[in-house]
Amino acid sequence: MELTIFTLGTSNRTPEEFIALLRHYGVRLLADVRRFPTSRFEHFKREHLAKLCRNAGVEYLYLGDELGGYRSGGYTAYMETEAFRAGLEKLEALAREKPTAVTCSERLPWRCHRRFIGRALADRGWHVRHVIDLDREWTPTPPPPALTPTPPHLTPCRFSGNLPQSC
Repeated sequence: MELTIFTLGTSNRTPEEFIALLRHYGVRLLADVRRFPTSRFEHFKREHLAKLCRNAGVEYLYLGDELGGYRSGGYTAYMETEAFRAGLEKLEALAREKPTAVTCSERLPWRCHRRFIGRALADRGWHVRHVIDLDREWTPTPPPPALTPTPPHLTPCRFSGNLPQSC
């Protein structure tokens, strides 16, 4: 069974549009990963988004403390911490139980930390679907393959003292 998780930005969507996206993709749990869960759109402030989801039959969970962006030292450095790993494991456990979407405020995942969360999940075997709009998704380009060690016959000359020992 393939493990699938969605990411979705609140952006400037209407409440109806946002709930329609959750329903379209069968999302039953919304994991809010905004470090600061507020919005200039009243319906996307944390307490209102939780109620909006509850009224639509979607569970709401705030994970911004564990997985939110805006970290000192940058998000990729934060991803190396135990706090990030614990948050990711919590998200994975929940997503194994019911269809889950990770949300933040940016519509486009390549402009926010959802891309980093998505990459971490993909590295752990998840199929990550970054939702842009109804029937429109973004699939990141896979990173280049890891560099392989240089074969011994192509390594630079080694020197001992002033004389090359082998080339």
